Amino acid sequence: MKKIYALLLFLFFHSYFCFSQQPPNDNDDQRVEVLKKAYVADELNLSPQEAEKFWPVYNNYQNEIKQARKENPNDEVAYEKKVVEIKQRYQGNFKKVLGGNGQRVNKVYTTDKQFRDMLRNEQQNRRQQQNFQQQKKQQQFQPPPNKQRNNGNGQNKNNKDLNGGNKRNHHP
Repeated sequence: MKKIYALLLFLFFHSYFCFSQQPPNDNDDQRVEVLKKAYVADELNLSPQEAEKFWPVYNNYQNEIKQARKENPNDEVAYEKKVVEIKQRYQGNFKKVLGGNGQRVNKVYTTDKQFRDMLRNEQQNRRQQQNFQQQKKQQQFQPPPNKQRNNGNGQNKNNKDLNGGNKRNHHP
């Protein structure tokens, strides 16, 4: 009976530890996209009519930014240059959709940056909290500092007497 309980406990904890830290997946990316859309829509105060026209243009803009990153994975200057070109090209498209208001067009770009910064800060905070929790667990499970252990017959392992000198075994 004890073996059955032990087996069940093992299986339970095994599955708990295996699934406790899941790697990021597409669901996380979809969740971030939903949050981003809600954030952008809120910051830009999009009306339903504007939103209907805005999101296809914005999605195309985002796809071009992602493509620029893929084309220049190791060249930051080329990537930034391409991003500036894309922003300049889409500025007119956003103006048409947002009623010709230049401030709202600028807000598209600043809102995008603010969201990325918030996301980056959230990830850093979670990593720091995770590291803190790991350090706390390690501190909890550290063995106490080495003390002189008794070898079972009343003598210390390192054979020192109470006065700090070496204890010698005298034979008659």
